[in-house]
Amino acid sequence: MIVKPRIRGFICTTAHPLGCASNVREQADMTRELGTVEGCKTALVVGCSGGYGLASRIVAGFGCRASTVGVSFEKPPESEKPASAGWYNNAAFDLLANEAGMKSVTFDGDAFSHEIKRQVIDELKANYEPVDLLVYSLAPPIRIHPDSGERFRSVIKPLGEPYEAHTLTLDVLNGTGRLTPVSLDPATEEETTSTIAVMGGDDWRRWIDQCADEGVLSADFKTIAFTYLGNELTYPIYRGGTLGQAKEDLDRTCLELNEKYGSEGAEALIAVLKAVVTQASTAIPVVPLYFSILFKVMKEANTHEDCTAHINRLFREQLYATTPRRLDEKGRVRMDNFEMAEVIQEEVRQRWENINEDNLGDLADVEGFAEDFLKIFGFGRDDVDYDAELLDLTNVVRS
Repeated sequence: MIVKPRIRGFICTTAHPLGCASNVREQADMTRELGTVEGCKTALVVGCSGGYGLASRIVAGFGCRASTVGVSFEKPPESEKPASAGWYNNAAFDLLANEAGMKSVTFDGDAFSHEIKRQVIDELKANYEPVDLLVYSLAPPIRIHPDSGERFRSVIKPLGEPYEAHTLTLDVLNGTGRLTPVSLDPATEEETTSTIAVMGGDDWRRWIDQCADEGVLSADFKTIAFTYLGNELTYPIYRGGTLGQAKEDLDRTCLELNEKYGSEGAEALIAVLKAVVTQASTAIPVVPLYFSILFKVMKEANTHEDCTAHINRLFREQLYATTPRRLDEKGRVRMDNFEMAEVIQEEVRQRWENINEDNLGDLADVEGFAEDFLKIFGFGRDDVDYDAELLDLTNVVRS
């Protein structure tokens, strides 16, 4: 069959196997060109199939030359339906790692479940050296609690008061967009609690505790989870909303993990990362408009980074560097320093205040945002023939 992008709302329902594989190969090559990182030897990446999780696995593997185990929940291909982009990303990574002589295995299933934790730990016991880096990078919409079976759904809402603003509605296939108003009612207490249950630190803690109890972590392991702060423009819907409550729970979990395991030489960290286009971020109201303005400004300043460039900088300058880390008052590693530079933020604020339908293309990188979105799903690459017939929807190898 011929695979073309099919857009429905904020998602693309198709993915191109060769395009996804080319994305992964390009990121691996870029990482190798930056040289070897003296860092981890065995990495477990929970949430490995896209965005910052995939980038972390690529940098661990092709930067540190580490053996890696990945966990994600993706859809395999069917007879006339492509797999999810993450499924192809995982397949491409495992293939490239194998070709490079690195040990790699990916578990496809619910990372919240007891079953997947059991499978991963059994694999680590049987075939891997102790894990010295555990990256926690899950961003799912739903969590079924492994003990109670209760179903929690995360929501993206403000707290306390309704929120009204403008967002960017994309026509990604044409690389265009329009400004549209958005109005959101505040979250209920139940919705906030549910969002914390999905996006907070409980499952991160469970992974660390169970892996430690079963002896598959090194005594001096590092574990890192990711967060985003943004600025006052996104505050009501992000850090000041339900997502922010979940991220504060993540911060508390980090402190608890350090208290529990720090005396043995282990270290838990939260890294504040920069804005990038991911499947998750695209669906957050207001965020696409802020991101597209930001990208335009950062590209003009030559400080823009994609996921893999950003994570390479995290590993090389902060996580495994010998120089002091760039920490904030809560001990979080600040990787958003380029984004939050005052000269960048002042320009973003001015453009935000002045943007309208007539100057949208001049003040915001709408085309680049759309290109990044399509690339997530393996589309929009110059090195892939999207009119070619695909005989095998599992194939991530260019014939």
